[in-house]
Amino acid sequence: MQHFDLPSLDATTALAKKLAPLLKAGDVIALHGGLGVGKTTFSRALITALMGAETEVPSPTYTLVQTYDGPAFPIFHMDLYRLEQPEDVFELGWDETQDGLALIEWPDRAGAHLPAWRLDLTLEILGNTRKATLEPRGEDWQTRLNEL
Repeated sequence: MQHFDLPSLDATTALAKKLAPLLKAGDVIALHGGLGVGKTTFSRALITALMGAETEVPSPTYTLVQTYDGPAFPIFHMDLYRLEQPEDVFELGWDETQDGLALIEWPDRAGAHLPAWRLDLTLEILGNTRKATLEPRGEDWQTRLNEL
């Protein structure tokens, strides 16, 4: 497990840019944290870094999923907050994410469908700063996180 202090939005963006080169097709990043902690800010920075150019990254709050045709693999940015039951993930193209990167906000809503092999990224606000905790789920993730 690794912890990062994120005193500004720039620090959140910098963490996303550092993580981007370590990602590959088939990865799942589960973004945990309450409203307003920076999950979408982190996702925007990560997607822009992976796309290699400024990219418009709207929040998937209402569409539930935004898809990007990345140069190396597709990117699926999902917000599961409004799901009524875990099985609803399959209506969002859940099975298609195996060929790309899945960034999942509110991952607890996926229930047992959330892959065991993933990176859990928890964002929280502590006083006047934010903190990120990266918890690898799977040996490969731990190896890659050692490069951060």
